[in-house]
Amino acid sequence: MSDALKHECGIAVVRLLKPLEYYKEKYGSAFYGVNKMYLMMEKQHNRGQDGAGFASIKLDMKPGERYISRVRSVAQQPIQDIFAQINDRINTELTAHPEYANDVAAQKKNIPYIGEVMLGHVRYGTFGKNSVESVHPFLRQNNWMHRNLIMAGNFNMTNVKELFGNLIELGQHPKEYTDTITIMEKIGHFLDDAVAKLYKDLKKEGFSKKNASPQIAERLKVSKILKRAAKNWDGGYAMAGLIGHGDAFVLRDPAGIRPAYYYQDDEVVVIASERPVIQTAFNVKFDDVHELDPGKAIIIKKSGEVRFKQILEPLERKSCSFERIYFSRGGDAEIYQERKKLGNLVMPKVLESINYDIKNTVFSFIPNTAETSFYGMVDSADIYLNERKTAAILEGQHSLSSEKIKEILSEHIRVEKIAIKDAKLRTFITEDSSRDDLVAHVYDITYGVIKPEDNLVIIDDSIVRGTTLKKSILKMLDRLGPKRIVVVSSAPQIRYPDCYGIDMANLESLVAFRAALELLKENGQYHIVEEVYNKCIEQTELADKYVQNFVKEIYDPFTDEQISDKIAELLSPDSIKAEVKIIFQPVENLHEACPKNLGDWYFTGNYPTVGGNRVVNRAFINFYEGNKERAY
Repeated sequence: MSDALKHECGIAVVRLLKPLEYYKEKYGSAFYGVNKMYLMMEKQHNRGQDGAGFASIKLDMKPGERYISRVRSVAQQPIQDIFAQINDRINTELTAHPEYANDVAAQKKNIPYIGEVMLGHVRYGTFGKNSVESVHPFLRQNNWMHRNLIMAGNFNMTNVKELFGNLIELGQHPKEYTDTITIMEKIGHFLDDAVAKLYKDLKKEGFSKKNASPQIAERLKVSKILKRAAKNWDGGYAMAGLIGHGDAFVLRDPAGIRPAYYYQDDEVVVIASERPVIQTAFNVKFDDVHELDPGKAIIIKKSGEVRFKQILEPLERKSCSFERIYFSRGGDAEIYQERKKLGNLVMPKVLESINYDIKNTVFSFIPNTAETSFYGMVDSADIYLNERKTAAILEGQHSLSSEKIKEILSEHIRVEKIAIKDAKLRTFITEDSSRDDLVAHVYDITYGVIKPEDNLVIIDDSIVRGTTLKKSILKMLDRLGPKRIVVVSSAPQIRYPDCYGIDMANLESLVAFRAALELLKENGQYHIVEEVYNKCIEQTELADKYVQNFVKEIYDPFTDEQISDKIAELLSPDSIKAEVKIIFQPVENLHEACPKNLGDWYFTGNYPTVGGNRVVNRAFINFYEGNKERAY
């Protein structure tokens, strides 16, 4: 509850299909595309606040004229910082050259960032360094326009080591061991190869070196390059790229793990990680924005032609359910209903936990992202209460007095704003005891609404590590003096690490895993831990497609309720007076609420790609051996 979960990342692509003069005439500014990119990136700041980057390409520039611009930042507010830099540069040029004001051609020639093809990225630094050099977009430079490659992505690969080795076999010497560099160099290698072959063919046809260039742009088959480059990728990804002459693409992984949406009309083609971002920035309807199919690439040629190509054979669709539960903005029409449904479906277990005592129960939520599932939970409670009122009235029939009827009808769901996060409070002290005390005061609480006989029900999106819950929130809620605190997770128990972009790399940090270990100890079954370790070790030399997830055996002896009860015990501070219960959403309910996003590997251990099983076993080996390294 309120543990800081980080996620990689958000992408935005804008391709203007008309000359810049068109946007100046219709919208009053040749900076139309830049302004839209700012909106799209700002509307995805929920997906990454550690860094942001922007790159643009100007089409049909003459030799010697700059056609690629890029700016990146790791400032405290990186999106605002990069666009402040862009605006400062634009204003400086316009001030120095007032004659550019109404001359779009002069603006395009002389002012950076104003282009027809743009790529933006927001990131969380969940892996590797959080320096500006780690911020997307990455740029692979070359004097040949067609060999310049700009890359950014929302992704994580499980087999970077293998892919890195492939590059070395190709004779390359990559400058860094990171998945972004590895992916970019892989695509770059096949881009170079394709350009070289095209030039050779054109030379045979009698084209000069100079005249070959536009022909290469026209004939270059981006889909073929992507098929060759992505052949052995294993992971979740929405990979975006721009090629120097003006081609652009976004490729989505074959299981549809990471999201990608697009919109096109006669003025623009846009791609983003979330649908509402496009709806808001371009004022278009829900049905106008489409999801990119798994394994497909949307390719926008320099000519403006839009192509959809199946790059990889689709796997069973396992789109990330955490997108729906937590990461994506709740304004999406489908996500809003799904989050309400999650709250609705968990309510029967909540009612059971409070012995159906609605009168003496207060319902609330922490943090704000849980508000929508809270509404669903309360809607379900209202339905239950109305059924109970109806039954009471029908049972009494003519014997009920008007006062009694009023008493029955007056019973209502008690909803309160119990916790308010103090956004200005920063835990700047790193020394543990002092920091813990500050963490305990990050939230303010509402006094005077809880009675000693009350249950307090608090819903959150998910409970991952439980650290904040134990060190802060439960102690804080206990000060209000309820008899029972029921913590509700709209997500199931998180039992396994993620290897596709969410910052959940270590098994021992997951409270569900720690609870299962405690139960094994208490029940004299801890020998299972060593048995699982040996099975994992035996698989280390197997090809990924033969590897099984043996970590499931840690949980097999116990019911969900037993693990939930042990989690409540582990997270209850010694000083707490109230009884603590913790309720998790059943996996079946998650699937019912989010039928299009069935990626549930963090809950079930059913990984959507073959690399997932290797990662979870490596995570268990690391735990057993006391190794703090990441499993991927």
